[in-house]
Amino acid sequence: MKKKAIDQIDLKILSILQNDAKITNHELSNRVNLSPSSCLQRVRRLEEEKYIEQYMAHIDLDKVCRTVTVILTVSLHEHTNENFQTFNKAVTEFPEIVECYTVSGNFDYFLRAVCPDMKRYLILNDELIARMEGTANISGHVVLEYTKSFDGYAIEALVE
Repeated sequence: MKKKAIDQIDLKILSILQNDAKITNHELSNRVNLSPSSCLQRVRRLEEEKYIEQYMAHIDLDKVCRTVTVILTVSLHEHTNENFQTFNKAVTEFPEIVECYTVSGNFDYFLRAVCPDMKRYLILNDELIARMEGTANISGHVVLEYTKSFDGYAIEALVE
């Protein structure tokens, strides 16, 4: 299926859905000034063409359980494809690592890990170091407070 270019209405739909995925099609259609059937067709197309990858609920973990969030910085000793592949594979094997970014600058990776407690974080850290067999420096930074949490992309400002 050939992808159709997205327009301003599609961008508005994406912007609304990322902040309220439970919005009814009727309400969404009203907010973007389309008929419900046209709106639903656009949403389905955006899903099929993978502009919308998934729908998720933002969970308030503080209400569910106690956690510790740690931002890890990782520097590989040698920048070989093998080291990057080994690290990338290792990261996917830890469900506590909820985000991983390959970055430029003083570090090669930024990771966000969410663990039930410091004991589990230390186990995760030790296992990650063991998997890298001395080929990486890993530093952890405990998050004390969320100053600004991710709240969606400023789609309309990014596309200008």
